[in-house]
Amino acid sequence: MEERPETELISIPATPRASTPEILTPSGQRSPRGGHTSTGASNKDAKSWTPTSFISPRFLSPIGTPMKRVLVNMKGYLEEVGHLTKLNPQDAWLPITESRNGNAHYAAFHNLNAGIGFQALVLPVAFSFLGWSWGIISLTIAYFWQLYTLWILVQLHEAVPGKRYNRYVELAQAAFGERLGVWLALFPTVYLSAGTATALILVGGETMKLFFQIVCGPLCSSNPLTTVEWYLVFTSLCIVLSQLPNLNSIAGLSLVGAVTAITYATMAWVLSVSQPRPPSISYEPISLPSYTASLFSVLNAMGIIAFTFRGHNLVLEIQATMPSTFKHPAHVPMWKGAKVAYFFIAMCLFPIAIGGFWAYGNLMPSGGMLSALYAFHIHDIPRGLLAMTFLLVVFNCLSSFQIYSMPAFDSFEAGYTSRTNRPCSIWVRSGFRIFFGFVSFFIGVALPFLSSLAGLLGGLTLPVTFAYPCFMWVLIKKPTKYSFNWYFNWILGWLGVAFSLAFSIGGIWSMVNNGLKLRFFKPS
Repeated sequence: MEERPETELISIPATPRASTPEILTPSGQRSPRGGHTSTGASNKDAKSWTPTSFISPRFLSPIGTPMKRVLVNMKGYLEEVGHLTKLNPQDAWLPITESRNGNAHYAAFHNLNAGIGFQALVLPVAFSFLGWSWGIISLTIAYFWQLYTLWILVQLHEAVPGKRYNRYVELAQAAFGERLGVWLALFPTVYLSAGTATALILVGGETMKLFFQIVCGPLCSSNPLTTVEWYLVFTSLCIVLSQLPNLNSIAGLSLVGAVTAITYATMAWVLSVSQPRPPSISYEPISLPSYTASLFSVLNAMGIIAFTFRGHNLVLEIQATMPSTFKHPAHVPMWKGAKVAYFFIAMCLFPIAIGGFWAYGNLMPSGGMLSALYAFHIHDIPRGLLAMTFLLVVFNCLSSFQIYSMPAFDSFEAGYTSRTNRPCSIWVRSGFRIFFGFVSFFIGVALPFLSSLAGLLGGLTLPVTFAYPCFMWVLIKKPTKYSFNWYFNWILGWLGVAFSLAFSIGGIWSMVNNGLKLRFFKPS
């Protein structure tokens, strides 16, 4: 098909449809098609009015064959184009929207890499404060709640004809207003991305140190690297990998991150349940001296569960890497990939929470599953298996760092391109990524307790996953007032805000009183 200039395409009027296709990248390059719609959806679209409805066979029958052929070709082309998105030329220069070649497989890899990681290994710690019943109930409710809000974000990506919300903050501005949207969404999303990147450096560096100790054993030199030096080694590896240009280019790394996360999570709980349990194990929730202490510890434990389901701040960015047309909107392959990803996430989170608590009960170390393996079974499990588990954690942290840092890279480059009105050179882009990597390193060295704040992180960032999407749905989709849909989303949204405040208070109390100090993977 002959290429049309972008200016000609944008001049075609759009009609109010549920999805906003886009077959051109911001640079004007044609992108591959997305996934296929179902037959039922195609029939429904065929009955709907489109800008080409007047070019019907009945209308064309009296026209001569050459003219008829031209009009039929025009009809097919216009139906392929559909309702065109107004393109921002700057998007062609930014790492999130630079490439529109994503597909359902990429969506699955990215969602898995963003949705499962080191935070899953401390779920048994939350169970030790909640017990069997409340632990399983809380984890189940949180899983289905965040799956619903994930579906909302996927649907809202193209909720307004002629517009794709490529970033979480953009959607928040559309729902809450320009200024309020930035205030509500910018801090938690930046905190979640930057805080997770810093925590990954701490986790990855400590795990590299433990891997070296296990492999080297008694042959280690008398002057091994310090923990801070291991942080520096890990940061350097992250910076090298971060030179990949855009979100689509790290799909291979996301696949590595997904595979390693599934593997080490499975190995952690299988190795734990296959070993004899400690003789003094108990499954009663940990009792604290006062009712207030117990209450805040429970809230902090629920905050840990909430933090487990991070990743919603990247959903719109992942969907932005996909082409979208009238017949093949981007939400179809995105939702296919997300469903596959969250099936595997459930297959990891529930066994590791239940299996880990069964194996260690309330004796679970504050560092989580790998700390428990190191503390209880260092002499029972072959060193090779233990070393492989730790190495997989390192690979997963390296991969997760890339996808969680991408929004920060995108923000740096957006500021540069808006000021200079030109794309970043390779040196400028590399400079931004080196700067971000070492800033995260210095924050981790200065505040090494960041990895102890899973409950507080979960509370502060909970609205991004559990509350804001519900409010956005009501404000953008505008369901009938006082209908079930209207009540359901308002109630879920305000519950999410209330839980956020409660979990944040519980996290702060636990941090101040050292009631639950989580140092991931650090041996007790």
